[in-house]
Amino acid sequence: MVSTRQVGIVGLLGISVVLCVRVAAAQIVVDPRGPVRSITQALEMVKAGGRITVRAGTYREPTLIVRTAGVTLEGEGWPVLDGESQRAVLIVTADDVTIRGLEVARTGVSNIEDRAGIRVRDAAHCRIEHNRLRDNLFGIYLQRALGCVIADNDVTAHGDGQSTSGNGIHLWYSPQTTVERNHIAGQRDGIYFEFSAGGITRHNTSERNQRYGLHFMFSDSCRYEFNTFRANNSGVAVMYSRGITIHHNRFEQSLGGAAYGLLLKEILGGEISENAFSENSTGMYLEGSSHLAVRDNDFVSNGWAAKVLASAVDNTFTGNRFEGNAFDVSTNSRSSNSTFDRNWWDAYKGYDLDRDGVGDTPFYPVRLFALIVEQHQPTLVLLRSPMVAVLDAAERVFPVLTPEALVDKHPLMRSPR
Repeated sequence: MVSTRQVGIVGLLGISVVLCVRVAAAQIVVDPRGPVRSITQALEMVKAGGRITVRAGTYREPTLIVRTAGVTLEGEGWPVLDGESQRAVLIVTADDVTIRGLEVARTGVSNIEDRAGIRVRDAAHCRIEHNRLRDNLFGIYLQRALGCVIADNDVTAHGDGQSTSGNGIHLWYSPQTTVERNHIAGQRDGIYFEFSAGGITRHNTSERNQRYGLHFMFSDSCRYEFNTFRANNSGVAVMYSRGITIHHNRFEQSLGGAAYGLLLKEILGGEISENAFSENSTGMYLEGSSHLAVRDNDFVSNGWAAKVLASAVDNTFTGNRFEGNAFDVSTNSRSSNSTFDRNWWDAYKGYDLDRDGVGDTPFYPVRLFALIVEQHQPTLVLLRSPMVAVLDAAERVFPVLTPEALVDKHPLMRSPR
């Protein structure tokens, strides 16, 4: 006969066993020397909201797929997930998944699939943070994902060319994504947005990529703030979007005939403010873009500080600093569809009799020689010649060819910064 006391003890033991099983299911440890030795096995065991801790080691497994919502997959001691140059490494298809602390490497190159180190597909509110992505075709790839965060990752590749490289952080139809504090180098494009509205990109460094440090298209109402884009082969390209904010970024050392610190093409409305453009072949290039407020930026030591084509209309340049550029402004038209007012130009030689900080005579920023170079590129070798200085001086006194409409009527006498 079993006593009430014994039944109670058995019941408590049963509850304890159930609790232990649940804890075990919620916290799974993958260890090359432990009872669970593969991430594949852990992913089959884990329950919704569970955690998988992967200990140090190298894991060579078929493509891993996270199908369970709310799972955290976290590395301890930087375990390496190796695609062996044959396959995509990790795919997430569930909501609210966190991937953290992993080194994901070597997807290999494919001409028929966009292999990625980490791909989030048809999922929402995932976090990809504090990972190392090494020599993958695409580093982190979001595909029809919503409201995800990509933060504090180091994405590096060593591709041989654009045709055999993918993008470091790639967003496709993935709105409201935050991309912050990542470092990307050696990919095709460092950061790529397409059809991904309402995103925030901030405090990233994207450098030495084979094409663009940042490239986005058809992505309205996005903010790009406090990023550094350095020594990317073609600079940064911003295209076919509305309502953008580009604030307090650095665009540096984009050199070449088709390289731009920042290229703006077919942009409608937005603010370009407090950025630094330095040591680029062309600092800023505006084509087919309108209603942009370009204010309080520094254009320093560029070849061309700003190229503003006739197709760029109703843009305003105010409070900008132009210093040490070979050409401050260039255009392809004698008319001016954009407004320059209250900028500081180191080439301005005017005076300020009433001492209000504003020059008493207007400044025409387009040099005659800039127009000549636009038509005949080889003449650039004459840039420092005395003949060019005489031509520019004569044009300032009797302007005939430079656009009269493109003028700063209130040039600042002192640098604003």
